Amino acid sequence: MARIRRTMLFVPGNNPGMLFNGCVLGADSVIFDLEDAISLGEKDSARILVRNALETLNYNGTEIIIRINAINTSFWQKDLDMIIPKNPNIIMPPKIESKEDIIEIENYITKIEERDNLVKNEIKLIPLIESALGVENAFEIAKASSRVVALFLGAEDLTANLGAKRTVEGKEIFYSRSRVVIAAKAANIQAIDTPYTDINDEEGLIKDSKIAKDMGFDGKAAISPRHVEEINKIFTPSYEEIEYSRRVIEAIEKAEKEGKGVISLDGQMIDAPIVERAKYVISIFENVKGGRY
Repeated sequence: MARIRRTMLFVPGNNPGMLFNGCVLGADSVIFDLEDAISLGEKDSARILVRNALETLNYNGTEIIIRINAINTSFWQKDLDMIIPKNPNIIMPPKIESKEDIIEIENYITKIEERDNLVKNEIKLIPLIESALGVENAFEIAKASSRVVALFLGAEDLTANLGAKRTVEGKEIFYSRSRVVIAAKAANIQAIDTPYTDINDEEGLIKDSKIAKDMGFDGKAAISPRHVEEINKIFTPSYEEIEYSRRVIEAIEKAEKEGKGVISLDGQMIDAPIVERAKYVISIFENVKGGRY
């Protein structure tokens, strides 16, 4: 089963307090940011601070993601040189536009693993899709490497690239959201939605998160700890979803015992993707609710 990623909370890499408290903020994953949140003059110090945090702190199972700088900068290799030996769970490369971008990053990570005798392929990738070209190439990006475990849509840079106005309603990113979700699911990986950037608009956050879930996203990023609880609630399966998933599993188990090859539930054919979805829903429920409502 895929790791649960309902919420991914961005944490500036130059903020010692937030780095220290990363595992108590309620998010399934925290993203230590070395890119947009860090000014040019603080890149080196932020990188060192994040390295030291990985080296000395225990995050108690919270997934640790490092957003490195883009490959068209002079910083990304320095980021990987310093961070990879500390074994983060995920590297998030921004502004990915092609499979070649992923291959270049993967090859560089592999060289560091070989140099330092690290376990190969343990560190995964979540590419950040932030341009029209990246959206159009989403599937090939998703399939570029076995390290890729999810696609992440970044709407702020995307709308700037499109020359579109970012709105609360999000109509300008509907196609991009759809494309990223379809690409991710076709590649059998997860899709993570863009953050809702108004930290004071709880109603807007809830509405936007529900749209993302209904479209097929597995989780949503957050730029404020205040958003984590609501996003977690929305991406935690409802009682109805759990009951349906349990019935799917029961129907499959019964059919297997009876030797039936064709299985239906409520007039709907039950095939492998529905079964996998049911197992995934139940795995989320058991991990975050302990199996009880």
